[in-house]
Amino acid sequence: MDKKKKLILEVARTLFNEKGYHDVTIRMIALKMKMSSGNLNYHYKKREDILEALYFEMVSEFDERLDLLANIEISITQIKMDIERSMKRMLDYRFFWTDLYNLLSLNDKVQKHFQEVYKKRIEGCFLLFEKMKEKNLMIDSLFEFEYCFLAERMIDYGNTWLYSSCLYSKKLHSDKIDYHVNTLLSILFPFLTPQGKKEFQNLLPELFG
Repeated sequence: MDKKKKLILEVARTLFNEKGYHDVTIRMIALKMKMSSGNLNYHYKKREDILEALYFEMVSEFDERLDLLANIEISITQIKMDIERSMKRMLDYRFFWTDLYNLLSLNDKVQKHFQEVYKKRIEGCFLLFEKMKEKNLMIDSLFEFEYCFLAERMIDYGNTWLYSSCLYSKKLHSDKIDYHVNTLLSILFPFLTPQGKKEFQNLLPELFG
């Protein structure tokens, strides 16, 4: 990607985060960059093209981490760090996650990829659970679909925490996401072995004071 296209995406992402995707026009992006709309259209013909480029820029890191999961040494600390990295990445593209349903409906390519990644994320959760059991951090499921429900619950919270937090506050800064990181991590707590719970408590003693 050339420098001009990269700069357009950076400016567009900032404006989308500040005002919302639907309230930002190509002209507004061009004005912010002190260029003509025609010049911007040379790089991106319409606003939806910018949305698509930003989406795939955002998910490139998520896709890479899913692919590397099999080789990662699992611990409660590592899981917490991974959740935190994901949430901070989402915060950088918060316009997308706070209007998820509507933006997915605008672009078939984005929607298709999002649905395909959902399947990979479910598989990633099951791989995580197996690796945790191998490390004696997680107990076996008590009924057939228990861990399927757990995976879906974790993914649903991961998709919607940013949207739901904005229902109560217009701004959410990166230094305020600890609550959401701990909430998502805590979904695992009832499924941990005594060893896993001890590691969890040592990592987050403030939750047990």
